[in-house]
Amino acid sequence: MQVTQLTKIFGRTKAVDNITFSVEKPQMIGIIGRSGAGKSTLLRIINRLTPATEGSVVIDGVDVLGLKGRSMRAWQRDCAMIFQQFNLVPRLNVVTNVMLGRLNGYSTMKSMFSVFGAEMIDDALAALDRLGIADQALQRAETLSGGQQQRVAIARALMQKPRMVLADEPIASLDPMSAEVVMKSLREIHERENLTVICNLHTLDTARQYCDRVIGMLHGRMVFDGLPSELSPETVRDIYGAEHELDESVTSTSIRSPAEAPGVLRPAAASAL
Repeated sequence: MQVTQLTKIFGRTKAVDNITFSVEKPQMIGIIGRSGAGKSTLLRIINRLTPATEGSVVIDGVDVLGLKGRSMRAWQRDCAMIFQQFNLVPRLNVVTNVMLGRLNGYSTMKSMFSVFGAEMIDDALAALDRLGIADQALQRAETLSGGQQQRVAIARALMQKPRMVLADEPIASLDPMSAEVVMKSLREIHERENLTVICNLHTLDTARQYCDRVIGMLHGRMVFDGLPSELSPETVRDIYGAEHELDESVTSTSIRSPAEAPGVLRPAAASAL
C-alpha cells in the first residue's frame, strides 16, 4: 500500500495533513497521538467511509480512492473495519452478527433477505471458535460484555476474508483484561493470515507490545514513523505535543502482577471477557 499526500479538510481544519507512507509487507502498525490528531479520519479515508480532499491510496497499482459502486464495495470488503463501539446489531444473536460480515459480497436482494447457507454458518462458528467465544453463538449480542462484543466484531471482520484490517480504537472502552485478549487476537490474525493490521491506539505500552511499527500523528500531520523501540521520551513528547515527560502508566492497559503492584489483586479468570 502506498499512501501519498493524503489530506482531509473540514471547513478550515486540516484533519489529515499531507500524510505519506508505504507498507511494503504485512505489518501490525499502531497509530498513536492525542485525541483529534486525525487518526480515525485517516483510517476512514483508507476504508472509503470518508472522502479525501487530496491524495491517493494505491493498492496493487489501483488508487482505491477513485473506486465507485461495486468496485468501492469490494474494496470495503477487502479492507475490514473494526470500530470502538463494535457496531453490532444488539437484538440479533452472535452468530448472525458475524454472518453479516459476508453480506457485502452479495446482491442487494439476497442481502435484504439475509440468506445464510450452511457453509456460511459453519464459517461464522469457526471464526467465533477462533476468538474463543463460540459458546455464546446463540446469545443476543446485547447480553455480552464489551470485550466479548469486540471479539464478535473481529469475527465478523474475518468473515469478509479481508486483505487488510483497520481497527479504530478497538480497546478504548475495554478493561485491561479484555484489552489484552482483543490485542492478542489482532496480533494472531496478522501473524496467521499474513495480513496488515493497522490500529489506532491511545496507549503507548500497547503499541510497544503488539506492533511492528508505530506512526505518530499530531494536528493531522505524521510526526513519527518507526520502530516501537525508537519511541524515546523526547519522541513521545513531540507526538503528543507535551511540554514535559508523560507518565505512560496513566493510560497503561497492562495487567500488573501482585509483585509489581502491591495490594492490587489480579483477577483469576478471564471467562467474563
